[in-house]
Amino acid sequence: MAAEQLTVALDANGADAGPAVVARGAALAAAGGEIRVLVFGPAAEIAAAPGVEVADAPVSIAKAADPARAVRSTPEASIVQAVRAVAGGRADAVVSGGSTGAALAAGLFHVKRARGVHRPALAVLVPVPGRPFLLLDCGANVEVRPEHLVQFAHMGAAFMESVIGIARPRVALLSNGTEPTKGTEDVQAAHAALVAAGRADDEAAAKRRRGPRPGEDRGRALAFIGNVEGFAVGTGEADVIVTDGFTGNVLLKVMEGTAETLLRAVREAAMSSPRAKAGGLLLKPALGGLRDAIDPEAQGGAFLLGLRRLGVVPHGSFGAQGIARAIELAARGVRADVAGRTHERLAAAGALRKRSGERSDDERAARGRQDPARDGSPSAPAATVPDP
Repeated sequence: MAAEQLTVALDANGADAGPAVVARGAALAAAGGEIRVLVFGPAAEIAAAPGVEVADAPVSIAKAADPARAVRSTPEASIVQAVRAVAGGRADAVVSGGSTGAALAAGLFHVKRARGVHRPALAVLVPVPGRPFLLLDCGANVEVRPEHLVQFAHMGAAFMESVIGIARPRVALLSNGTEPTKGTEDVQAAHAALVAAGRADDEAAAKRRRGPRPGEDRGRALAFIGNVEGFAVGTGEADVIVTDGFTGNVLLKVMEGTAETLLRAVREAAMSSPRAKAGGLLLKPALGGLRDAIDPEAQGGAFLLGLRRLGVVPHGSFGAQGIARAIELAARGVRADVAGRTHERLAAAGALRKRSGERSDDERAARGRQDPARDGSPSAPAATVPDP
């Protein structure tokens, strides 16, 4: 039986390759017939294709210095229209290769945070061969508090369960040492909170006289394994690594740059002499597979978790194939109910914000109450880290 067709709203502005290449990615994703793509961008630059509907939206705010203000003042912008299509039910998820800050601000205004969530987070599946792991936050929040890191841990676990199929993903905090006393005060406090939550889960399980019914307490128990250092990116010891958006973004860029440098060095070494060229021909299939395994475009980009609907943020440098993967990733996330499963886990773990009527820091910032252009504050949580 064919899967139900889903609609993905695509912001065609802001990506490095331009709207025409982004639209080609939409055509690739729609070619199978299971995904319909609603493209918001300059209609004059976008070719028609089966399964692709174009909404003329030539205005871009991808380069805006203050994304929150730009979203408020430019309702005709392509990212704003794409997000509003999701909020209004015309689309099931949004994909934008432009400004992460603009996508986040538009999501906060129109889609809204899931009830009880402090801050959304960007989560990317890092393609370590044989040992992939989810990294979050990787760019949405420069500064975080312990309760934010706790929520990120549960969000990451829910993603790995629902999308990757890992029954009990191992979750770790990124720090400068494995001891509980390592890291910043916020990391230490988050470590203590996650240990306490895991202990409470174990005690509750021990008191049960029967096994849980199917679906009962789904997502409650968190397999927190403590702190890990940067070495853990290649060991496979953690399925989810949690950190703040500044550290996560730097880590992600370092890994991408290192992988590209090593592959380039291997190619140069393979061409350095006639003997090396002969050996390079033998290694070419294996090296090609390795290149594909660590190619960021093959992963499709980062999920924006913590909103009421789903968003995917591909890298701005992606070509048509990478954009197509991002659209497919968004559709896969909708079918797996990532947004619902994430909130369900947070609720079951008691990790939702206690005072539901209180606005979080990111929403206040999006509404201008902590607008750095107004009060000089450097702590606005969105759009102050380079796009992942």
